[in-house]
Amino acid sequence: MATFTQPDWVYVFMEKLNSDEKYAQIARNWEGDILFQVEPDDTLKERVSYYLDLWHGKCRDAYVVDSVLEKKPVFIFKAPYANFARILKGELDPMQALLTRKLNVQGNMAILMRNVPTVLDFVRCAREITDSFI
Repeated sequence: MATFTQPDWVYVFMEKLNSDEKYAQIARNWEGDILFQVEPDDTLKERVSYYLDLWHGKCRDAYVVDSVLEKKPVFIFKAPYANFARILKGELDPMQALLTRKLNVQGNMAILMRNVPTVLDFVRCAREITDSFI
C-alpha cells in the first residue's frame, strides 16, 4: 500500500499493474504511455507528476517526473490534487471526470472511449494500492 503523491506510490502502482491478472487481460490491447500531472491546490503545495509506460497489460516503466519529460506521452492527464483524490477514493467516476473536464486530457479521447474497461480497471488497481492521501 502507498500514499498518493509520495514518490514510492508510482512504483507500488507499477508492481500492482504487473501482478494483476485481471488488469493484464483487460488491458491486453492497450498501447501507450501516460503522464499524470497532479496540480497544487489547498492541500498539495507542489505539482507531482508520474509517468507510466503501459503496453499490452503490463507497465514497462514508471517514475516520478521531476522536471520536463523528455518524451511526449500518448496521454497527459492533468487535474488538481483534490480531483485525483476523489477519483482514487471512489467519490468521482473517472469517465465522468474526463467528460466534465474535472480531469483534463491531452490525447485522443476516442481511444479512451473505445477502451473504457481498460481505463476503469487501471483506476481500480490504483485504488487498491492507495491507502492514504498526503
